[in-house]
Amino acid sequence: MAAALAPVAHAKTPEDDTHVLVLGRISDDPKEHYEQLKPLLDYVVPRMASVGIREGRILMAHDVQQMNSYLRRGRVDWVTETPGTGMLLQQGSGAKPLLLTERDGASQYTTVFFARRDSGIHSLADLRGRSVAFQNPGSTSAYYVPATELLDRGLSLQILLSPMDHPDPQGVGYLFARTELNISTWVHKRLVDVGVMSNLDWQNPQRVPAGFRADLQIVHETPPYPRALEMVRGDLDPKVEARLREVLIEASKDPDAREALLRFFKTTRFLPIDDGARHALHYISDGVHRIRAEVE
Repeated sequence: MAAALAPVAHAKTPEDDTHVLVLGRISDDPKEHYEQLKPLLDYVVPRMASVGIREGRILMAHDVQQMNSYLRRGRVDWVTETPGTGMLLQQGSGAKPLLLTERDGASQYTTVFFARRDSGIHSLADLRGRSVAFQNPGSTSAYYVPATELLDRGLSLQILLSPMDHPDPQGVGYLFARTELNISTWVHKRLVDVGVMSNLDWQNPQRVPAGFRADLQIVHETPPYPRALEMVRGDLDPKVEARLREVLIEASKDPDAREALLRFFKTTRFLPIDDGARHALHYISDGVHRIRAEVE
């Protein structure tokens, strides 16, 4: 692990921070993520010379708490994240959304709730006393957004010990299945009543096999929300922030950036945050705050 962390060991300090742009990532695989982040950082830094940036560095965090600390202390300037985690960084450190990130040609997606066709479940109202499979506690599409939808409908969420456990008659039991394929399998095999995932995952036969699909149906779909975000620390120099925004927006039109964007989690372009995205992020922000208070 020491070797994997070696390229990212140098963080900013107050004495040398003015000429360094630090890109951060919450990671459980620093070596792989370093290789995904470095090409875009190398593309961006030379184009930031007009605002005094001469060097780029990468700093990994183990979790949201550590990244919030880095952002508050000015050790990280820029983070690429999912909307749910981005809103946790905003709440914990004052970080702010800079741009929307389009990946594989999609800048937004939805969450679908699905059940077996023979389950008797046709809407979220039918989930009282039933169970749902989320993906993991950090997922926007398969935890934060669907959990918020359930709370908004007055449904209390109760973690289950196993698929054999049952919630109170007025509550909704939940489990974390870890992968989308596990989620669809658990629903198909009747281990849980309902599964959730993004509409993009729902359409992927590696995550919902064709053999399952005929037995499953969507019972609810959320409004769309951003797929990914670029965040910056709240006290970043406004000139640096403005130039970073400009360079990233222009990158999709530059052939020299194509490979770096592809390596950067299959990014196709960066987009300004419009009113629709702003509204969706506000909803997600309220949701993650409520989940922390009422569920976790």
